[in-house]
Amino acid sequence: MYLVTVLGNLLIILAVISDSHLHTPMYFFLSNLSFVDICFTSTTIPKMLVNIQTQSKAITYTGCITQMYFFLLFAGLDIILLTIMAYDRYVAICHPLHYTVIMNPRFCVLMVLVSCIISGLHSLLHSLMMLRLTFCTDLDISHFFCELNQVVHHACSDTFLNDMVMYFSAVLLAVGPLTGILYSYSKIVSSIHAISSAQGKYKAFSTCASHLSVVSLFYSTSLGVYLSSSVTQNSHSGTIASVMYSVVTPMLNPYIYSLRNKDIKSALKIVFWRETIKGSLNQFP
Repeated sequence: MYLVTVLGNLLIILAVISDSHLHTPMYFFLSNLSFVDICFTSTTIPKMLVNIQTQSKAITYTGCITQMYFFLLFAGLDIILLTIMAYDRYVAICHPLHYTVIMNPRFCVLMVLVSCIISGLHSLLHSLMMLRLTFCTDLDISHFFCELNQVVHHACSDTFLNDMVMYFSAVLLAVGPLTGILYSYSKIVSSIHAISSAQGKYKAFSTCASHLSVVSLFYSTSLGVYLSSSVTQNSHSGTIASVMYSVVTPMLNPYIYSLRNKDIKSALKIVFWRETIKGSLNQFP
């Protein structure tokens, strides 16, 4: 699953880079999302695979904090990028005449940089808050990686301040972006309803269908399933939920976009055709 995730997202990035027709804000954000998904899964799965091969579940304190930092960093970037992509679709459908002016290259790059800064500060805050806690020896975390909630609740010192920071940041980085996505799509639906022709409605909806599928998959697994498992206090259910949003969702993202997007499929065909031609020419002296 890890190899499929990396390969699928790399193909999306390669398609966007190689095809000049895909040098648009929508595909710029998509390639960034694919890169973040590769990094997101790489923070947990390689370590888990090593643990399986060595039959050792140990991780150092420094390694645990480092893994937690990068997991929170890329998880936050995932959420913010999905929100930015929703805004991009909102501008494209609701304000098509001003799209190139609003979503200019400088503004797109600036939004990605701001997303990195926000997510970096968020993960740094939790990592520093973790350093103030004390832990007992021989700590056993019932998970396949150092998840923030699991590690905090295994501390031997008072975790009230950490819990407050966790809940507050969850509202800002989960509920906030979700509200933005829902608002964008409410405006998009209103604009689509105003279109008179059925073909125009289909074309407008098809441009955001893939993104809507990815958003639904990410939030239904990370919020719905995980929150329900947290209510039941079942560690096995929590682990399954974490696998869904940290492993399965990044694996499915590139295939949702490639299968539902004619531009991506065309770009990938061109890439494979070029590589086939190069391979054939290299056979001759």
